[in-house]
Amino acid sequence: MGAKYTPQHKIRFVTAAALFDGHDAAINIIRRLLQAHGAEVIHLGHNRSVKEIVDAAIQEDAQGIAVSSYQGGHMEFFTYMIDLLRKGGAGHIKVFGGGGGVIVPEEIKALHEHGVARIFSPDDGRALGLDGMIEVMMQACDFDPSALPGSQPLELSPSHWNAVARLISKAEAGQLASFEKPGASDSKPPIVGITGTGGSGKSSLTDELVRRFLADFPDLAIAVLAVDPTKRRTGGALLGDRIRMNSLGPDRVYMRSLATRQAHRTLSAHMKAAVDVCAAAGFDLVIVESAGAGQADSEIADLANVSLYVMTPEYGAAMQLEKIDMLDFADLVAINKFDRPGALDALRDVRKQLRRCRNDFSTADEALPVFPTCAHQFHDKGVNALFLALVGRLREHCCNGWEPASSHAHPAGAPERHPLIPAERVGYLHEIAKTCSGARERAQEQATVARKLYQLTGARAILSARNAGGDDADLWKLFEQITGGELPADPPLADLDAEIRRLAHALSGDSRELLATWPELRKEY
Repeated sequence: MGAKYTPQHKIRFVTAAALFDGHDAAINIIRRLLQAHGAEVIHLGHNRSVKEIVDAAIQEDAQGIAVSSYQGGHMEFFTYMIDLLRKGGAGHIKVFGGGGGVIVPEEIKALHEHGVARIFSPDDGRALGLDGMIEVMMQACDFDPSALPGSQPLELSPSHWNAVARLISKAEAGQLASFEKPGASDSKPPIVGITGTGGSGKSSLTDELVRRFLADFPDLAIAVLAVDPTKRRTGGALLGDRIRMNSLGPDRVYMRSLATRQAHRTLSAHMKAAVDVCAAAGFDLVIVESAGAGQADSEIADLANVSLYVMTPEYGAAMQLEKIDMLDFADLVAINKFDRPGALDALRDVRKQLRRCRNDFSTADEALPVFPTCAHQFHDKGVNALFLALVGRLREHCCNGWEPASSHAHPAGAPERHPLIPAERVGYLHEIAKTCSGARERAQEQATVARKLYQLTGARAILSARNAGGDDADLWKLFEQITGGELPADPPLADLDAEIRRLAHALSGDSRELLATWPELRKEY
């Protein structure tokens, strides 16, 4: 293979496996290779509908869509995708697909004629190889969407995703340092900043908060801007926050994933301009989720009106809390995944550290803005409490209008600590495997003892001229006589009898019974 293709533009792909298709091995390989070739990949995972994929591609201003389809409905799936893209004013987005041998050559030809950029067949895989297929996709998508004829959106509003997406892309490209819509009012939407360590469940918690905002504020338009790090070596990025967002169905929610496009940052350098675009579009609330933050990261506090720090109980020793800079700045702290062991100790220690950071030793523990949450639990009481506190902060620090007529976020309080696998059953499968392994070892040991006893008893019968023809039952009777002391030992056979008795002590009662009943059991079978 020749030199790797170097794209002239930043290329963004949406990757997914088709609806009713749980085979995500192929698309996971493709999205990893796209990242390795320098693309920014918004991965949706498996079992995704056409609307979900098209909505994501439009909101993300992607140049390409890559879908694996092994469920047999590829003709309807891909043709509907092309039609929906054209209807949404995004016919420029290239669609690529594959399904092994499921999609036959005649169908591939028909899909290409309908507008699909490329359906890769097994023959393509053999001829091009995986890297060659990725090169074809990268070359086809190496264009600037904003430079296409007739691609300039006319209206900027929360319902016109193309316009918002295109302006954010210009901001990322450095063509838009700041933005303000002509004739726009001076009022700005509040910005909620969510940051925390990688793997703390920021995206899941964001999704739960968005769900509650939608339920309590029927007219609210929300923009979610999520940041993930860019790979320093390849320049690619996995923008995976969207895979956790299940509340993006309503048209009132717009989400855009951004890569940092630089090292050692938790926010994009163009985040301020992206927020300005969302404000100018008329969104009522902007939620900014940072990339996984380290102990010294507090960048989001400079951007947000209200900041939320998300952590888990597994932060190490209590002394590690003193190194977390965001505890000095966060308006709210969430200890997510609170059903894990050590969570109650973590809650106590975080509250203590928050007192030290704020020099507040008079406020009751329950009044401190530290909220235990389990975002993976349905209608979690802890998330409800966090949401109500967040709305209270918005009402207090930002503007009026943040008082819902009635809230769906009840009951609120401490999470119900009912993990999917209770603590006493966490090692349950390991215990089963260990028990089975021990049983096999014991059975092997007993088989070895029984085999030696059989051999020694047979040898004893031969030497004493009492061999009854080698029948198992007769040998077993002889063994019982020796071990039971009923058979007088000849002096030359005393050592042999002693060894038989020694081994007999190593044979368990269950094993004795199995050996004694074996001849009869064999006859029955």
